[in-house]
Amino acid sequence: MNMTEPMFLALTALVDEPRHGYGILQEVDRLSEGRTQLKIGTLYGVLDRLSAAGLVALDREEVQQGRLRRYYRLTDEGARALQEEAARLAATAHAATARLRVRTAGGAA
Repeated sequence: MNMTEPMFLALTALVDEPRHGYGILQEVDRLSEGRTQLKIGTLYGVLDRLSAAGLVALDREEVQQGRLRRYYRLTDEGARALQEEAARLAATAHAATARLRVRTAGGAA
């Protein structure tokens, strides 16, 4: 699966505990330090794709203030996919950093 940044952040938001949609939005905002602010429609599209791929699952449903809240949890497969993507991103960032060091050391403008 090609993992987009919203997918990566949604999975990351679910690592420590199940969350409902608004809770995921808040955690993504916190994790990205405000750089990524998902819209609710985008989030539910992401959750549908992640669920279809077996990376997240419905944890439970609760009624709060007359509204149904669905809580999602990270599956073991989702944790593996997130770990692989985090390693891929770290390797890419490392390669970029190494190239920038060479550029800086070489005096390129």
